Amino acid sequence: MKEKILEKASDMFLNLGFKSVTMDDIAHEMGISKKTIYAHFPTKQELVQATTFFVLEKVHDTICMVCSAKHDPIKEIFTIKTMVNDQLKNEKSSPSYQLQKYYPKIFKQLKEEQFQSLNLCIEDNLKRGIKEEYYRKGIDIDLITRFYLSGIMNLSNREFFPSETYRLPDLKDAFLEYHVRAIATEKGLKTLSNILRK
Repeated sequence: MKEKILEKASDMFLNLGFKSVTMDDIAHEMGISKKTIYAHFPTKQELVQATTFFVLEKVHDTICMVCSAKHDPIKEIFTIKTMVNDQLKNEKSSPSYQLQKYYPKIFKQLKEEQFQSLNLCIEDNLKRGIKEEYYRKGIDIDLITRFYLSGIMNLSNREFFPSETYRLPDLKDAFLEYHVRAIATEKGLKTLSNILRK
C-alpha cells in the first residue's frame, strides 16, 4: 500500500503540482480513506519528502540503465534527457519550482542528492567522450562537470527563465546543445547534428 500511495502521489504531484494536490485528492483518486494515507505518512510534508526521493530513485535507475547501454557519449546524454523527461511528465507543473517555494528543506536535500547521483555519470560521460574522440582532449573534467550540473539544475529557476517565456523541455534541448558544442570535436559535432536533425 505504501508503494501504491507513492506511485499515485508522485503521478499527481508531477502533473498537478505539490501545492494544489491535497491528501484528500490522493485518497479520492485511489479509492481509499485519508486515514490509510496518514497511517503511512502522518503529514503531507512527509509524503512530499518520500515522494520526491521515490521519484529521484526511479530517475537514478533510468540513468544507470541508459549508461549501461554504452551508447556514444552524446547520444547517451540526449537519451537520458528524453527518458527522464518522460518520467517527470515533462515537468508540466514545474515541480522543482514548487518544491523550492513551498518545501525549501526538501528541495535543498534533493539538490544535494541530485548532485551526488549525476556527478559520477557526467564525469564518466566526459572521460569516455574524450577517449572515443567525441570531446576535445585537455578539457577540465571536474570544471565541465560542475558547469553542466550547475546549468541543468537551474533551468527551472523562474527568475532566470520565466515560464511564460521559456518552456522547460526547450530549455533542456538548448542547454544540451550548448554543452556539447562547447566541448565537442569535429566527430562530436557531426554526431550532435545527426541527433538534432532527428
